[in-house]
Amino acid sequence: MADDAVFMARALELAARGQGATTPNPRVGAVLVKDGAILAEGWHKVFGGPHAEVECLRQAEERGINPVGATMYVTLEPCNHFGKTPPCSRTLLDAGLSRVVIGCLDPNPEAGGGAALLAQGGLDVTVGVLEQECRDAIADFVVWKTKDRPFVTVKLAMTLDGHIATQTGDSSWVSGEIARARVHAMRAQVQAVMIGGGTLWTDNPQLTHRLPDSPLAHNPQPLAVLVTRRPPAADAALTILRDRPGQCVILTGEAWAESNTADALTERGVRVWGLPEVGDGSLDLLPGLTRLRQEAGVYTLLCEGGGGLAGSLLAQDLMDELVVFYAPKLLGDTESISGFSGLTARRMTDAVKLRFLSVEPMGEDLMVVARPAV
Repeated sequence: MADDAVFMARALELAARGQGATTPNPRVGAVLVKDGAILAEGWHKVFGGPHAEVECLRQAEERGINPVGATMYVTLEPCNHFGKTPPCSRTLLDAGLSRVVIGCLDPNPEAGGGAALLAQGGLDVTVGVLEQECRDAIADFVVWKTKDRPFVTVKLAMTLDGHIATQTGDSSWVSGEIARARVHAMRAQVQAVMIGGGTLWTDNPQLTHRLPDSPLAHNPQPLAVLVTRRPPAADAALTILRDRPGQCVILTGEAWAESNTADALTERGVRVWGLPEVGDGSLDLLPGLTRLRQEAGVYTLLCEGGGGLAGSLLAQDLMDELVVFYAPKLLGDTESISGFSGLTARRMTDAVKLRFLSVEPMGEDLMVVARPAV
């Protein structure tokens, strides 16, 4: 139907409201429609809470609306198992709907099968409306269900000619205040923020979110994850070690993880984990990410650089999303620090291929979101 995409787009807008709150569940939105008019809306608001379909039906009930004969648009296939909540597929059958339009099927084999059950129950079921957009909305969930690691977002503030700092390491500030505020919001919606050793020593960052006037202000602070071959001394003049050593994880070489320096850091509450090397001599990041997921409950991780760490994540196929804040600035300097480094592409066909998800003005800057090409 011609209006299917319109109503599914609205369901996607609702799903986005669950960003950061539903982890490790997917973000899902639902819209109840009859005779071309929206009767009720719902989205999955918090992990363990009612799913989007139930929230939508609850709103209809609160408004005194009978859902019999209506159509529900839902971004993800209604679940078909008993988890923290009853199966939504059976709830929809009991509601007396005439049609259900589904954006994409559930990649979780434990919860899938809802579309088939609805069809068997006599409902008109349509699957695949705005399918790519709906799959993009659960990209993190797909990673959690298919890979034993966090969903990794690489964030860079970059000049138009691709630099994140001058040749002296100065990066204050590439982007403007509005873009930096957006980064704080991103930190508030992940469980860990990761940087490399160069960024640690050059910027001495806090890696915390500071949002005094935002609803996100009360979100837990993310873990600080430092990737460096030479861990700092336990008494180094670093903000992270001074203010929150117990929220710090250092990923380093296996030999350094057994050193006296590592022992002194451990005594302060810092977790020091050794990593093996890959073929080019760089640290193998996957075991560290897997351990963050398993031992620290990290499902979403934000990497804030520098260029070497971003390049390693890209080379090791560990970057799930790229967010670039492009500043209207040019350095024109071949010695300045690039957003990605350590890769070799002799031909344009060797370039890593991405696809744009969104482009959004961010004050004086431009926020571009991209993911690996499908």
